[in-house]
Amino acid sequence: MSSEHRRLRRTLANILAVAALPAASLGIAATSLPARAAQPSSGCQLNSEGGAIKHVIQLQFDNVHFRRDNPNVPSDIEQMPSLYNFLVGNGTVLNNHHTPLISHTGTDILSTLTGVYPDRHGQPVSNTYFFYGPDGTAHQALSFAYWTDLAQAFDGTAENKFNMLDAQGKNPPAPWVPYTRAGCNFGAVGTANIELERVANVATVYGATSPEAAEAADTSDNGVAKTTADFIGVAIHCAQGAALCASSNRGVADVLPAEPGGYAGFNGLFGHKYVAPQISATLPILDLDGNVIANAAPDGTLYPGFPGFNGTSAAVSLSYVASMQEHDGLSLGCPREIRYRAWTG
Repeated sequence: MSSEHRRLRRTLANILAVAALPAASLGIAATSLPARAAQPSSGCQLNSEGGAIKHVIQLQFDNVHFRRDNPNVPSDIEQMPSLYNFLVGNGTVLNNHHTPLISHTGTDILSTLTGVYPDRHGQPVSNTYFFYGPDGTAHQALSFAYWTDLAQAFDGTAENKFNMLDAQGKNPPAPWVPYTRAGCNFGAVGTANIELERVANVATVYGATSPEAAEAADTSDNGVAKTTADFIGVAIHCAQGAALCASSNRGVADVLPAEPGGYAGFNGLFGHKYVAPQISATLPILDLDGNVIANAAPDGTLYPGFPGFNGTSAAVSLSYVASMQEHDGLSLGCPREIRYRAWTG
């Protein structure tokens, strides 16, 4: 491991020290794979001065206050000294990013991802909202859905409109597109709406007759747990022609039918099952506490892979971040408390 990678691991471990949730040991042995050298996308053009910036990692802390609410009580950031010192010691702290109203997890994260406030991305009320049927009946739906999903209520009622939509009723531009068009690969773990969110997404992405759809068709508790571990919550959106997302790695079309300017010829890897072998020299992947990242079924059966959105602690997501950076030079991760995304050249 290079000195740069060791520094990354130490930095992420310091952040974990102030942000992690406890993680139980899962007791699954790791197996070795051939080591993979870091392979950043040489075509990535981030347009920094002199080309000095090769990696961009965004850390989004949900409901963390920069200023003091009570002048006599340290702010949230002040109470997280490792994070505060990292920010102060490694750049410039800007706080000109204002919380959307009404503030909530989905609305806040989507506003950061899109760069627009919720009246322009379609989720002004979260984490659930209502839409109305032709008879005036209100149907409650969840804000968290894949970027191109249509709105669907908990009661099964579908609305022929995007879950995320702009003022013209169109699907808003996806946040990974500026980076993939610039030749950069974009990794994602557990962040709102930019990886597969629902079991039903699997058949949409891989095809109704695919082996992946057959796995997702098992709706037993254990079946859903395994499908979640294999396909939900982890994705890489690749630059056009990137070998990382080739069909030999089970890359499939990254479909954005409403993207301004079109979005043909781009592939993605969807799910831990296909991402993990590309970013880690050993499987199963371990979190930063040394525990196997896995999803637990209600009966206690453990399936190595994405542990579900509620199970994605800081130790888990930061491990994905480090693995993506070290092996393919891209990353995004997020526990419920902290959100991360990154792009690389």
